[in-house]
Amino acid sequence: VNSEAKAPAAYDAGDYPPFAVTVDVAIFTIVNDALQVLLVERGEPPFLGSWALPGGFVRPDENLDEAANRELLEETGVDARSAHLEQLGTYGSPDRDPRMRVVTVAYWAILGDLSELHPAAGSDARDAGLVPVSKVEAGGLKLAFDHSAIIHEAIERTRSKLEYTTLATAFCPPEFTISQLRKVYEAVWNTQLDPGNFHRKVKNTRDFVQPVGAYSDPGEEGGRPAELYAPGPALMMDSPLDRGPPVPPKYWPDKHERVSESSTT
Repeated sequence: VNSEAKAPAAYDAGDYPPFAVTVDVAIFTIVNDALQVLLVERGEPPFLGSWALPGGFVRPDENLDEAANRELLEETGVDARSAHLEQLGTYGSPDRDPRMRVVTVAYWAILGDLSELHPAAGSDARDAGLVPVSKVEAGGLKLAFDHSAIIHEAIERTRSKLEYTTLATAFCPPEFTISQLRKVYEAVWNTQLDPGNFHRKVKNTRDFVQPVGAYSDPGEEGGRPAELYAPGPALMMDSPLDRGPPVPPKYWPDKHERVSESSTT
């Protein structure tokens, strides 16, 4: 061991109050043209039976990214390695956890398909499900810890990222139409975009999308097949997209309503 990495002789860990580090993951997808966030029902105190972000304590032998991936997989069956995952922020209010002083590192993620949720038996998550973001914004769901604040910041991160990056394609299947991509923006921003203007913006943005040389099947109402695209190599937009003014969230009276339920319920 490098001698410089050792604690100074005068250092005593007992001089400092103990605290723990956790990770929480706010992972988003789109279902039925609406932005959804993945939540778990807590199976242990504190906040037993309340809904929360997937997460848990960081183990001594793992880094933060490893802990986020492990907790997400254990509690929901979702492998975050297939998602866009990045750190959102650190939350350390002294009273955020009634058990002890706990600092959490929150992650923000996008995954194109969360249709199959499988909470792991024996984990501290009783259930997992997708909840409309509009329900959280309207205050229609009571959340554990300070997860309401974390989710609200993650929602804004999602919306702002779509203004100046090409991350909207992470919500799409591997091959998609321009119309499908537009619906991603409309779902995340809770607005409507002019189809013609949006199509021109996408096509005029260098390396945003690239054609795959195939076309979609005609819809139920017929119509001309649309050209299919895949994500291009660009990470940033040439110029930002304007999301327009915010739309007031819809009120959700049933706090237990969810779009997707696991097979264990």
